[in-house]
Amino acid sequence: MNKPIFLPVNMTRKKVLPKFPDSYIGEAADEYDNLKWMERNQKKTALRCIEYLHDEKLGKIDIPYEDRCYILDLGCGTGYSSEVLIENGFKVVGVDILDDMISIARKKKKESDLVYLNLMLADINNLPFRNNTFNNAISISAYNFITHGLTNQNEKELLINNTARDLHEILKKNGRLIIEFYPQNDTELNLYSSSFTKNGFKGFLLKENLNQKSGQTFLLLRKF
Repeated sequence: MNKPIFLPVNMTRKKVLPKFPDSYIGEAADEYDNLKWMERNQKKTALRCIEYLHDEKLGKIDIPYEDRCYILDLGCGTGYSSEVLIENGFKVVGVDILDDMISIARKKKKESDLVYLNLMLADINNLPFRNNTFNNAISISAYNFITHGLTNQNEKELLINNTARDLHEILKKNGRLIIEFYPQNDTELNLYSSSFTKNGFKGFLLKENLNQKSGQTFLLLRKF
């Protein structure tokens, strides 16, 4: 990673992060989708991710618009971020591992006639896409959970590394990836960020302030 750049991040969030998967299944999934502050924050973050996809520090975008408008929404949940992407001209493939979340997103797609949204029940760690499929991908508040259920540190590191490698493979040359997540500390942040640099990405991170050890973090990445 290049030297971190620290910019203000304005996002209201709970002191305690949601518990995965309990906070996203059954009645909890419906409650999540009815939280106005959650909708507001997720959509605001999606707009920020779109801005970061076009960040000049990632280099010049030299592919036709009709190609770069396709985007992968990793951990799309109930579809807040996907809706914003579509409103801003993208054609979206949204994936989530939780059927209850995808079911709500599918209902929204049907009711709102979101023709440029395709939804898929899939695991970020095992994505069912061919190599060189997407020019863009984002993930909002989902990447924290890719190691759910693992307690062995070596297993966590292997999974994180393999997922970064797979994301590199499904992105086209110079493809861009924006990850928004909440590392618990610097050790976890370094583990995630280094997995990308080891697997063919360049980029940098954005945090709220220099002394912040956890909290909202963005990784702005480009495949090379």
